[in-house]
Amino acid sequence: MQFRTIRDVDVRGKRVLIREDFNVPMQNGEIADFTRIDAAIPTLSDLRRRGARLVILSHLGRPDGQRNPKYSLRPVSAALGDRLGRSVIFIDDCIGPVAKATVESLRDGDVLLLENVRFHAEEERNDPAFARELASLGDIYVNDAFGTAHRAHASTEGVAHLLPSYAGYLMEAELRTLAALVDDPAKPFVCVIGGAKVKDKVGVFTNLMERVDAFCIGGGMANTFLAAQGIDVGTSLRDDDLVPAQEILQTAQRAGVALHVPVDAVVAPAFDADDQAHVVPIDAVGAAMILDIGPATAARYARIIEQARTIVFNGPMGVYEKTPYQNGTRVVGEAIATATHAGATSVVGGGDAAAAAHQLGFASAMTHVSTGGGATLEFLEGKTLPGVAALTMHAEPSGA
Repeated sequence: MQFRTIRDVDVRGKRVLIREDFNVPMQNGEIADFTRIDAAIPTLSDLRRRGARLVILSHLGRPDGQRNPKYSLRPVSAALGDRLGRSVIFIDDCIGPVAKATVESLRDGDVLLLENVRFHAEEERNDPAFARELASLGDIYVNDAFGTAHRAHASTEGVAHLLPSYAGYLMEAELRTLAALVDDPAKPFVCVIGGAKVKDKVGVFTNLMERVDAFCIGGGMANTFLAAQGIDVGTSLRDDDLVPAQEILQTAQRAGVALHVPVDAVVAPAFDADDQAHVVPIDAVGAAMILDIGPATAARYARIIEQARTIVFNGPMGVYEKTPYQNGTRVVGEAIATATHAGATSVVGGGDAAAAAHQLGFASAMTHVSTGGGATLEFLEGKTLPGVAALTMHAEPSGA
């Protein structure tokens, strides 16, 4: 994978149009999680130090092409300024005369954050005219937003064809780490995979089946695999269509890949009946609802994980947001941390997996926590990401 990085260009005095992913969770107008902002700081700080004039593009939420104060990036500008140790200029649009005038007034080291690109419907349509307007604000383009690299939007794909284009440090780290998982992983390779539905991750199973030695399955998708094997999972969340799970089970058997499912579970009569949560063998769920893997399963998975040399954590083992159902994900996370300390490479695959890792306190022990949700998933499926393809299309061999 050849792409140019910001190491390959002299940015002093240049307008650097940089796409970041500041799609942060908001609660009552306040930022609830700063992970994506923090992840961008190494790139932004380095460009500032080298004398660039930073013009930052991002989106927030899904405003559907309409201006909506709920999705304004203004709160991000203050948080960004705190982390950079300097004020960040903010204006309430990303194109137009005010944007152009503000960009022209920037001095070396200045930082400008433009308003949400998705306030314009042309962004998600990858409209060429809109891409040209964005491109007019920069001398070079840097994509540091891996979390949006699976979208062929104007600010992620269109602009890359109009300006000399480079990867930021976050984009580079994501691509190098994830590529190593599919190109040359150290063995044994274990994928700990959870989440709600099998059908959402068929591609991940299919692409990794040729590479991994074992899958440890939890979350709602474990219920689907159990049902596909004829086990009664009561009122638990599962896919209606069991065929994809049955086909994955057959493929794993033919490939000699171990596909581990729970042997016990934490159940309750209903989702909100936390005070009645209890452990049962997997064949004794009855009319209850499975909400976490059980302690015997967690211990079994931990033993498998601790022997691994490469580990992908791609989804929680249960409803980790609720205390009675955190044990499975916590035990698995601690096992991954132990393996990592012993020299294994561990990657947390974005989205709910990253949120669980941060909430339960094992994120800092991982080799890499991806900032991508859908982008990470599609990369592991082997799909081409438009934002990445645009960077590599015109890249010159550079050691990157």
